[in-house]
Amino acid sequence: MDMDDAPTQPRNKLPDHLELQRTRVVCKADAPTHTEGFQYSGAFAAMGVDNSVSVEKFCNNFKIKINRLTEDDMEFDMIGVDASIANAFRRILIAEVPTMAIEKVLMVDNTSVIADEVLSHRLGLIPLDADPRLFDYISNDTPNERNTIVYKLHVSCAKGSQRLTVKSGQLEWLPEGSQLTIASPAQPGEKPKTYTSFGQSQQKTSERPLGVKYEDITIARLGPGQAIELEAHAIKGVGKVHAKWSPVATAWYRMLPEVVLLKEITGGDAEQLVKKCPVNVFDIEELGNGKKRAVVAKPRACTLCRECVKVAADKVKVTNAKVDDEDKADDKVDEDKAKVDDDEVEPQVELRRVRDHFIFTIESTGALPPEVLFTEAVKILEEKCERVISELS
Repeated sequence: MDMDDAPTQPRNKLPDHLELQRTRVVCKADAPTHTEGFQYSGAFAAMGVDNSVSVEKFCNNFKIKINRLTEDDMEFDMIGVDASIANAFRRILIAEVPTMAIEKVLMVDNTSVIADEVLSHRLGLIPLDADPRLFDYISNDTPNERNTIVYKLHVSCAKGSQRLTVKSGQLEWLPEGSQLTIASPAQPGEKPKTYTSFGQSQQKTSERPLGVKYEDITIARLGPGQAIELEAHAIKGVGKVHAKWSPVATAWYRMLPEVVLLKEITGGDAEQLVKKCPVNVFDIEELGNGKKRAVVAKPRACTLCRECVKVAADKVKVTNAKVDDEDKADDKVDEDKAKVDDDEVEPQVELRRVRDHFIFTIESTGALPPEVLFTEAVKILEEKCERVISELS
């Protein structure tokens, strides 16, 4: 073909196949393609397309759209960011947003079947209804009203009675600090020395009681004659030190699914496609006169199971597997002939993922609402950026 007859590509615009490769991840039947993308800013300079990253572009393209928000979880769309940014928020939410959790347990009495270490571990995993922003990190191992919350648990099961279930709601908040004395007062009238040094009651600094988030968590079960008496001290920490300080049950994201029908699918093929999808991405549209076709109804629900992509391949396999007319009548197949190459299959559906559009989900353990957790994660990422800039300058 003469160069003069070649189609001309307008400046400042990429060809469709390159634009698809730059903005989408295409999911084939065996594996996704175009997963890395184009990181080099001058990758399309010859075509007049700027692939660089700038603050202005980020401000123009970045969007947050909240789809669901409850007391414990939220789902929102994060648009116009790279996967590295989305993953940074995920990691910060899991490991770097602080919460309050029980760290030290002073065991006075434990005659239950649960060992002291196991009981202490269970107590540490109970979510506390305390805002960590009101507290400081503990330093020099000096517990006070600004860095420690004290709880007391004293339950017993009387002899001859039924087994007793100890619940998290039985943890009693001690706003005045520890009640366990280390040493008796040296002089009459002096206050006995305890395991904390509270200068004032925490009731003066907290607008609500600092209890547990869920009161129905089972701590232990006591038999007749068994008892538990202990004092638990909660401090501020982060999830990268121990999972008990992680503020989220989980935080994850996925790229926005995009389901494209490459050709019109009608009749029995449309019904087969709808039945194949386990999450009802496709639906039937009635065209009149008994005709119907498949349409994409709920693309966001796609889980990338690829069953819809395999429909065309299965159809070719069945056709190849029929050996002769007798086999067709008996519904027999030849497994060797059932093998099919990709070239034999005409794709009907293409599954894609939008590269800069993430569906983000946060499930809070209850210490802070999910929207507050995300706000705190943004602040932490901002502090990290400022620290890097200051070190570089």
